[in-house]
Amino acid sequence: MGMGILGRKLGMTQVFTDEGLVIPVTLIEAGPCTVVAKRTVENDGYQALQLGFGEKPEKKTNKPLRGHYKKAGVKPARYLREVRVDDAGAYEVGQEIKCDIFSPGQKVDVVGTTKGRGFAGSIKRHGFHRGPMAHGSKYHRRPGALAALGPSRVFKGRKLPGRYGGERVTVQNLEVVKVDPERNLLAVKGSIPGPKNSLVLVKEAVKGQ
Repeated sequence: MGMGILGRKLGMTQVFTDEGLVIPVTLIEAGPCTVVAKRTVENDGYQALQLGFGEKPEKKTNKPLRGHYKKAGVKPARYLREVRVDDAGAYEVGQEIKCDIFSPGQKVDVVGTTKGRGFAGSIKRHGFHRGPMAHGSKYHRRPGALAALGPSRVFKGRKLPGRYGGERVTVQNLEVVKVDPERNLLAVKGSIPGPKNSLVLVKEAVKGQ
């Protein structure tokens, strides 16, 4: 279980290789993250780091969290998330983690929250085909028959209209194209979930996938 870092999706662009190939990349402002607390097997039953990312005024931080940050001796963070690690003892509270934990060519998994699309129909949500659009058909974008006649109920798991998006999604095995520790920038090949400026977690790809 490799190390991860919190970041902010900035948007997509493209880079050129030495051979002249165009690679579509997503830019991520990855870190710097501060270790606010550690989770150990002795105290918590598992190993993890609690990372803080982004700045937040102290007056906008509630009192319990203020004490939590004060105990760690760090400034209040906008985001506070746990990241599982193999050895939490290798890190110290207050330590800063930057994007240079990754290197070009490395494979990473990116976790984000997809764009919320609200209440969507079956065509948008599940890719259903529509009916004929002629006036006489009277069947255009509806979901269709719902169940067998016998049970007189709708089976669980039926694809129907409903809330779509706003889900936690992991995109696996994306290649790191560029690392810029001075500007805290990571460029990964391909697209990642979520709108611009949304929170993402970049972590080492799970081996063997």
